[in-house]
Amino acid sequence: MPRFSPSLVLALAALSPISSYGQKPSPFVGRWDFNLTVPDAPSRGATWLGITEKNGALDVWYQPTGGNVYQLKDVKADGSHLTLTLSAGGKGGATTWELDAAGNALNGTQKRGATSFPLHGVRAPELKRNPPKAWSAPEPLFNGKDLTGWEPIGNVANNHWTVKDGLLYNSDHGANLRTTRTFTDFKVHYEVNCPDDANSGFYLRGRYEVQLEYEPLAKNPPERRIGSVYGRIAPDPTVPRTPGQWETFDVTLVGRIVTVVHNGVTTIDRKEIEGITGGALDANEGEPGPFYIQGDHTGGLQFRNITVSVRKN
Repeated sequence: MPRFSPSLVLALAALSPISSYGQKPSPFVGRWDFNLTVPDAPSRGATWLGITEKNGALDVWYQPTGGNVYQLKDVKADGSHLTLTLSAGGKGGATTWELDAAGNALNGTQKRGATSFPLHGVRAPELKRNPPKAWSAPEPLFNGKDLTGWEPIGNVANNHWTVKDGLLYNSDHGANLRTTRTFTDFKVHYEVNCPDDANSGFYLRGRYEVQLEYEPLAKNPPERRIGSVYGRIAPDPTVPRTPGQWETFDVTLVGRIVTVVHNGVTTIDRKEIEGITGGALDANEGEPGPFYIQGDHTGGLQFRNITVSVRKN
C-alpha cells in the first residue's frame, strides 16, 4: 500500500470536488417560500419554488398563487444570480423573476412589461416533528346553528355561506370561509356532500388544499382530483366517486406529514407535503394556520360534523 505524507493528503483534499459536479452546490437548491405584496394594488398572495440539481443543471418547480405547481423550463443561473421565466405571456409580455441568493434568502424583482415589484423569499422550514403520544378529544368546529368560529374571506361582499337545516352550506360561488382559530398539528374530521361538476377545497393551516371536486375526469389528473393534496399528492388507492352523497374525510397533519382517510380508506398514508398549494393564504409555513373552505369556485357544497383534535403533548 503506498504511503502519503500528511501535507500531500491535505493538498489532495483541497483539490477534491465539493459536489458531484466538481463545484460548490448551487445556493438556490432548496425549497423557498414567498409572500407577494404588489405596491399600490390589492393583489397579493403566496408562491413557492422547489429547486434541485440534476445532471449539473437546476430543476425548478414553481407554485403560483393559484392553480398547480409546474416545472419551469427557462432557467438561467449565473453564480448567485438566477433568472426564471414564469410565463411567455401574451399582450403584457413575459413574466420573469430576477433573484439573488443571500444566505437563507432570495431577493429580487418580478417583471412583466413595464410593471415590476420586489420579491423576498426565505428557506421553507423542514417541519420535522414526531407525532404526539396522545390527541385531545374531538372538538366541534361547526355548531350546526350559525357561523360562530368562522368568517368569510376574499370576496366578502359576495358571501353565500349560511347554515341551513344544521348544515354548513355555500349556495353559490363567492367568498371563501375560514376558522377564526389557528392550528399547528391536528386530526380534522369533516363530512361533505359535493354535487356533480362542483369544485372546492378544504385547506389545512390555510396553506395545503385537500381537493373536493366532481368535475369530468378528463379535466383533472389524479393529483388534482377529489382527496388529493392539490397538485402535490394523488390518492392511492382511490375510492368510488359519489357526487351528491355524503362522504367522510379524516386528515392528520404533523409537520409536513399528511394522512388522508376517505370514506374509511387510507388514500394518502404519511406522505410529505413539499410546499404550499395554490390558494394558500400565506407562505408562512412554520406558523399555525386556520382551516378554510373554498367558496370562490362553485356553490352547492354542504358540510357537517367538522371536528378537530390537537396534540396533548
